[in-house]
Amino acid sequence: MVSLIVNIVGYSAAVIGTSLMLPQVIKSIRTKSLRDVSSGMLVLYFLNCLLWFIYGILIIAYPVIITNAIALLISIIQIGLKIKYR
Repeated sequence: MVSLIVNIVGYSAAVIGTSLMLPQVIKSIRTKSLRDVSSGMLVLYFLNCLLWFIYGILIIAYPVIITNAIALLISIIQIGLKIKYR
């Protein structure tokens, strides 16, 4: 039972953490404006995802690897949009 709860919490955190930036990406694509999006926040989010991805590889934790690979892709898209629509 405890293992089930741990898995539910872990996978819920993975889904929420991965989708954290999706609303901003969607808004950025629709409005073509990222004036109010902090470049510093985007860089920190990218670095956070990159470090967690590397950590997941080092400890061979596939949920961490997969979650942060997706989040890393989302952060790269957001940075690309920031550059494109400046």
